[in-house]
Amino acid sequence: MSSAFTTFSEVFVPLFVALSPLTVLPIFLSMTESLDVPQTRRMSRKALITALSVSTALVFLGQALFRFLGITIDDLRVAGGIILFVISVHDLIFQREERQKKDMGDDTGVVPLGVPLIVGPATMTACIVLADSHGRGLVLLALTINLTMIGLMLHFSDLLKRAIRPAVSKAFGKVMSLFLASIAVAMFRSGVRGFMAGG
Repeated sequence: MSSAFTTFSEVFVPLFVALSPLTVLPIFLSMTESLDVPQTRRMSRKALITALSVSTALVFLGQALFRFLGITIDDLRVAGGIILFVISVHDLIFQREERQKKDMGDDTGVVPLGVPLIVGPATMTACIVLADSHGRGLVLLALTINLTMIGLMLHFSDLLKRAIRPAVSKAFGKVMSLFLASIAVAMFRSGVRGFMAGG
């Protein structure tokens, strides 16, 4: 049981960090400020369906994409580690909300709420890499749990707005970015180790 839990946590935690649920909520609240509760909940359902569809496609098509492009998992680990590190450092120095709001348009249900706000570059990379190292089933389970958590937060956002202060959410986002930077370094190190072993 302990071994199974450890294996699951190795998948769940990186996805949780990449998705960073408490950094999604403040942006969602600002996007839906002028909407009533039914409209807000329809938007959250559309966003979750989009996020789940994109992430699931990446889990199943990641290896086929590798073959088509002629790249390896170690290539993605190195490139993904660099990208995640840059994103995490940017989020540590600046406000993650400011970076994500730049991509916002009128159709906020699918874009940018579903992609790239919920499923962004960090989650996309994590899905492909984790599916290769831990299997698709475990990644899909961890994704479902993480996205369910986000869905519940968005669905009951009116209640959560009273309980979570903006300063708390921002502080949590900074901590998540720090963990994301650590995961990025580990991913890069794993890719370089793979290159050295293959050579």
